[in-house]
Amino acid sequence: MAFLNNYRATRTLTYTQRFLLISTVPIYFMIFALIFSPLDEIIPGLWQIIIQPDLLITDYIVVGGIGAAFFNAGSLTLILLFLLHHFKVEFDRHIVVSSYLIFGFSLFGKNVVNIWLILFGFFIYARLHGYPLKKYIYYGLYGTSLSPAITLVMQAVHTSLMWQLILATVTGLAIGYVLLPISIHVKASHKGYSLYNVGFSSGIIATVLVSLFRSFGIDIETRLIWDTSHTKLFAIALFVLFFYMVALAFILDGKKLLPSYSSLLKETGVHGTYAHSYSDAVYIFNMAINGIIATSFVLAANGDLNGPTIGSIFTIVGFSPAGKHMRNILPIMVGVCFSAFLKQWYINDPAPILTLLLSTTLAPIAGEFGIIAGLVAGFLHSSVALNVGIVYRGLNLYNNGFAGGIVAIFMVPVIESLIEKRKNDMEKKKNNTVEKKVYNIAKFYKKHWIFNV
Repeated sequence: MAFLNNYRATRTLTYTQRFLLISTVPIYFMIFALIFSPLDEIIPGLWQIIIQPDLLITDYIVVGGIGAAFFNAGSLTLILLFLLHHFKVEFDRHIVVSSYLIFGFSLFGKNVVNIWLILFGFFIYARLHGYPLKKYIYYGLYGTSLSPAITLVMQAVHTSLMWQLILATVTGLAIGYVLLPISIHVKASHKGYSLYNVGFSSGIIATVLVSLFRSFGIDIETRLIWDTSHTKLFAIALFVLFFYMVALAFILDGKKLLPSYSSLLKETGVHGTYAHSYSDAVYIFNMAINGIIATSFVLAANGDLNGPTIGSIFTIVGFSPAGKHMRNILPIMVGVCFSAFLKQWYINDPAPILTLLLSTTLAPIAGEFGIIAGLVAGFLHSSVALNVGIVYRGLNLYNNGFAGGIVAIFMVPVIESLIEKRKNDMEKKKNNTVEKKVYNIAKFYKKHWIFNV
């Protein structure tokens, strides 16, 4: 096949091939949706998804049905991919992450209506401040984590439709406008040890928004809509997709795949980057393995596969070319599981099972500082993630990004200070040893010189 000859010469897929590969996931699940739901059920389901509140946790599979949920996620992702392709945006690791985040969270919070105002606000900021859209577009895509705010304003403000539209427009544009400067600023605070950086900045923005809403008497009720009846069906769908990706990776790289993957496992993942370049097949294989691991954890914990958990699994898959791999996510996830034995919740409850998956934002801590640090990070993250959301009442879909930023800011300086102390102690011990040897040598020669005199 001609495309294999080109790939083996460059180790990368062409621009169009990457576009088609990323599009595989939304197309696959849209076909899945059409198999299990006729169109006359999908359209009314999509309408319910659009008009209902989207705060955490709102499972679109319950709200609109299987077909509508996956059709919403698939169509929205494809629309954005076609726009990116039209404007010749490079399909790099950032676009892989943001595309799969759009797909995953469009199963529980984002829809074909509520993301656009935030993106327009981001475009306005980028244009006014001279930021190249192609370079920073992924920040705007990440920032749609606050899309439930648009639906909230439309429903919570009891006034005329015109004023609802005006307030929703102002809210969306304001979120998009402030997103980039805040995200760039806060990244330095956790030094790249939390991968969901925009989740951290979104948590700050959401906290301010909720404070404003409540000051004007707008109360925000938390939600828990959670599907429990399709786990086996979704498990089959996920494993078929991930094993297809494994097979594709072997077709592309053959015997070179596993040695390259072993090299990738030595990377720390700090800042969502890898120190070395790898072939596209290695990234595809890493995505598949991480997807299999994440799905297996949910099943082993007797959790439910539904909109929120599938969306969280694709968050792990999406970040696989940008910092996550088996060696640095497992300690974090095991730390969360261990905490379930000591704390007052069960790992297969809705919020804890999402925390188990999304705690992998802290994968760089395990990658850089080792297994013990990873276990501690997972243990701490489980407590923070399950409590910090109260400040913004589920308005930020990337709740674990906000919690992960807090844990990283707390842990990393402490770990670095311990490492620095150990380094200083070893240096001091080394210097003392040298001084002692010099002293003994000097003492010997002094005694020998006196003896000769």
